[in-house]
Amino acid sequence: MTEVAALLKERGVQPSAQRIAVAKYALATHDHPSADEVWERVRRTLPTISRATVYNTLNLFADKGLISRHVIAEGRVVFDSVVEPHHHFIDEATGRIHDVPWDAIRVEGVSELPGFDVRSHQVVMRGRRSARSKVR
Repeated sequence: MTEVAALLKERGVQPSAQRIAVAKYALATHDHPSADEVWERVRRTLPTISRATVYNTLNLFADKGLISRHVIAEGRVVFDSVVEPHHHFIDEATGRIHDVPWDAIRVEGVSELPGFDVRSHQVVMRGRRSARSKVR
């Protein structure tokens, strides 16, 4: 059994050729792809895979904690191979999304926000990446 198939089984996901193909790309990339971008990429190696299969597989992986799902902008959902808490920076020049370490930004008062029961939070910053930047 392949390493990817074993990981899927470990998380309670029955490995199939389609799920393994999606996992090989989605778990390895740092590009924060949309479901359509994953579909386009996976079709290169598995041309018969349907868009619905990719969407369903990505959502299953997110539900099982293999990847994280982020709404970066209204109507734009991306998937992230990094499941640990972190923030994001969107480069307005390129559209590329960069991971920012959780402890690089301090957000105070989230748990005491009156009238809200906050389950999670993250900071999404937008701007232009500087030439001397060391983030991915």
